Amino acid sequence: MPGITDLALLISSMRPNLVEGAFVYCSVPATTLADYLHLKPIGLFQEKEGMTLIVPLEAARQAGLSTEPAMRMITLDVHSSLEAVGLTAAFATALGSKGISANVVAAYYHDHIFVPAADAERAVAVLRALSAAQDLP
Repeated sequence: MPGITDLALLISSMRPNLVEGAFVYCSVPATTLADYLHLKPIGLFQEKEGMTLIVPLEAARQAGLSTEPAMRMITLDVHSSLEAVGLTAAFATALGSKGISANVVAAYYHDHIFVPAADAERAVAVLRALSAAQDLP
């Protein structure tokens, strides 16, 4: 099933879902990645400086890794196409206008937005308002 590319439909049906728990971004040497897989990272990305891991806050704490800043993950429960244009700009603009930083991970089916833990509930409200405004005639 192909993802949705229509921006109005994406925004009106994005259904932001605040995922349980907090997460942190950590960087480890790429050569030691195997030593950190037991932390069950939900995301990883190879950069020239090292391997970035997104791991549950508690797992990072137990491994002695950095636990700041704590982030919450909001999943947009709409199957967005990787070729869709404008969705990231729309929600980043809405969140930015309220002073909320957004770190986005686009996966195959959904976009996942990491926001500071203290702003998580407010971010969901902003995203829901954006979605509801798109529904207006």
